[in-house]
Amino acid sequence: MAKERPPLEEMTLRQLRRVASEYGISRYSRMRKAQLLAEIQKVQHTKISISPTSTVEAQPEVEASKFELGQDDRTGGDLASVDEGLPDLPSGYGESRIVLMPRDPQWAYTYWDIPNEHKEELRRQGGQQLALRIYDVTDINLEYQSAHSIQEYPCDELAREWYLPLPVSDRDYVVDIGYRCADGRWLILARSTPVHVPPVYPSDWIEDQFITVNWDEELQGKTLYELVPPRKRQPVTADTAHTENPIYDEIFGMAKSAEAQRVAGSMYGSMQHVPGSMAPSQSVSSYIFPSGAGMWAVPTMSGLTMSGVGMSGVGMGMSASMPPIRPRQFWLVADAELIVYGATEPDATVTIGGRPIKLNPDGTFRFQMSFQDGLIDYPIMAVAADGEQTRSIQMKFTRETPSRNTNTKEEAVPEWL
Repeated sequence: MAKERPPLEEMTLRQLRRVASEYGISRYSRMRKAQLLAEIQKVQHTKISISPTSTVEAQPEVEASKFELGQDDRTGGDLASVDEGLPDLPSGYGESRIVLMPRDPQWAYTYWDIPNEHKEELRRQGGQQLALRIYDVTDINLEYQSAHSIQEYPCDELAREWYLPLPVSDRDYVVDIGYRCADGRWLILARSTPVHVPPVYPSDWIEDQFITVNWDEELQGKTLYELVPPRKRQPVTADTAHTENPIYDEIFGMAKSAEAQRVAGSMYGSMQHVPGSMAPSQSVSSYIFPSGAGMWAVPTMSGLTMSGVGMSGVGMGMSASMPPIRPRQFWLVADAELIVYGATEPDATVTIGGRPIKLNPDGTFRFQMSFQDGLIDYPIMAVAADGEQTRSIQMKFTRETPSRNTNTKEEAVPEWL
């Protein structure tokens, strides 16, 4: 036997919502208990009873109302009427503007907003083909200097955005939109600000800088620390490094002190069989020689040298605490290589020093060779597929090796220390 439903006044909020769902009351889930009770009682006054058939038919309507987009606002009214009377968004804002954004090291994304009046004005001046020009402006100002390279790409009049291939990564680029004329003139509609394209290879900039900022300090308009990329830094020498980095003073001072001690040890070691009156014992015994090199000929207070090497010259037996003499092998291999890389059109012909270079499918190339002493003169030339356009650059590299004391691991011989 079905359980009899309690009076509405004794029902919980959850039970009242179930009844409101059966009665088809809208927004019952947003109402408080008193509001919900009043709405149910109002429906009961108009409807004495609800048949099972009508309840089953009303349930799908309630479920469908959950996904209705034209819902009523809580403050009253239809949400669809909020933007009634508002004009459509404009197709442009009356200002010629173009933006360049790197997508990855090989591609950049650009979008623009050019009024039709501006386009018609340049077309009257002779503009024919709308195009995009991308300039390599690394370390230059395009206002009074020529770009390192220029690439031009025709585009559609109705387009508002474009993807541009980048010649070389890790460079600064600027994009122009304008019209190319029949007589070769270039009429600019808009120019972007310079942007830096990240390199394909991992960055060599590894630098952690920590600064302390007061909590109440106003930071707007202030520069607390300026980060300088490694490629834009001035070469650091021993004379200037200590003025720029306080830590360098301490490290460089320690290095000079250790070097002075090592040199002093070599000086005393070269004084073979010198009488004790010429090398005061107190100066030798009180000085610390990290390397201990050449100490075998120097007499000390105890009659023993610090390293115990070459004790035959001292004329006394070796202490049992001295380390045993053993041979050691040491070696070093070091050299340099030269890498030349770049990019051009995939169907072009590229030569480096007159030697043809194979291009990758995307037009990039990379040439690697041994970098020996002397002058290397490398003219690089790219010729278009039709042979009517050429681009070139000449690079000179000079290497000098003032000294070399190296050997391979196989050439290393035992040395007695």
